[in-house]
Amino acid sequence: MSSELTSSDLAEIRHLCDLAFDGDFDDNDFDHALGGTHALAYVDERLVGHASVVPRSMVLGRSDARCGYVEAVATAPDHRRQGIGSSLMEVVEEAIVDDARFGALAASEAGRPLYIGRGWSQWRGQLYAFTPEGRVRTPSDEGSVFVFGEGLDLDAELTCDQRSGDLW
Repeated sequence: MSSELTSSDLAEIRHLCDLAFDGDFDDNDFDHALGGTHALAYVDERLVGHASVVPRSMVLGRSDARCGYVEAVATAPDHRRQGIGSSLMEVVEEAIVDDARFGALAASEAGRPLYIGRGWSQWRGQLYAFTPEGRVRTPSDEGSVFVFGEGLDLDAELTCDQRSGDLW
């Protein structure tokens, strides 16, 4: 849980994410990764991998659903392609099965093979978000959202809750 992490742990996670995302990881991205369950991977006492799953409210088709939303999946550049990402995702997926109706994430191009290989499915339906202006479609995110779970209608509409920064 985020509450169990020390300030030193959080600083290490942020540094790893900054490296792994090559500078394309901002304060909003880091905030999104907090408040849930973290999976951490160490080699020789050095943090080399991180993933978190945080609770989010979603509307799946016409039903409210508790979602385990995956954030900040990061592997140190010098430790990639060694199974660390897969090990982190295994922990995250267990948390989703235990605590949520389904899992979701917004995949980078580089991350897609990992998620597809682990059985995640690309969402085919239209995406929306609740915003101060109401429920709005987010077509620029379509094609990047992947889900994990049984019996999901991948062609239904999926609506996420409001948050700062990237909605998905």
